[in-house]
Amino acid sequence: MTRVLLLAILLLAGPARAEDIVAGLGQDVIEITSNYTGSNIVVFGSIEHSNNPQGRDIVVVVRGPDSDMMVRRRDRVAGVWVNRDAAAFGGMPAFYYLASTQKLTKIATPVALSRYGIGVQHLEPTSIGSHHDPEPFRQAALRRLMRTGLYTEAPGSIDFQSENLFSTHVPVPADVVRGQYNVEVYLFRGGDIVSAQSTPLFIDQTGIERRLFNFAHNHPFGYGLAAVFMAVALGWLSSLLFRRDA
Repeated sequence: MTRVLLLAILLLAGPARAEDIVAGLGQDVIEITSNYTGSNIVVFGSIEHSNNPQGRDIVVVVRGPDSDMMVRRRDRVAGVWVNRDAAAFGGMPAFYYLASTQKLTKIATPVALSRYGIGVQHLEPTSIGSHHDPEPFRQAALRRLMRTGLYTEAPGSIDFQSENLFSTHVPVPADVVRGQYNVEVYLFRGGDIVSAQSTPLFIDQTGIERRLFNFAHNHPFGYGLAAVFMAVALGWLSSLLFRRDA
């Protein structure tokens, strides 16, 4: 909530600043079909009222919908692996991609980055449920999400077509969750944010996949019965097709 308020204040104050950033998306809706294997979206923009390209940096952040995560630690007890400890994190983005002109450590201080939740290490859950120190569990969750490609940092991946025009490509994997995403573009100068813009991005299912998704969530009992009936019918049909004479 604090990050959202700070960003809102910054967006309202942006037009009064000497430099301003204007950004857009190549597409603001991604439709998921049965043959969807991932896609790329283009984030582009320009820096207005800027005559000095030195000392400025661009950071593009794509955040997925908030989700709850459970991290468990397994230990070996009497020769058997069992879950000993666990930590629950609420309000973590299901997807996080960051593109920047250079490494974040060269753009701003950790305090400034943490204030806006910029960077994987600066993502903080809104709620924590743990009987122990939750930081090792948070780090384990971040490593797993980065290993699966749902969390990514890509320094040096922003291209400038001229002194003020820039663009970057954001890969969207096939296993992302459906919902509203936010694409945030920040303009840094001298370690401080001087302008920012946020644009929504929608990822949703379409066609028969959408109807099946709605049916499964709105009528779970009926969906379960239909799945069992189809499994029995397919098993019976297979027995007829592959039955051999004694």
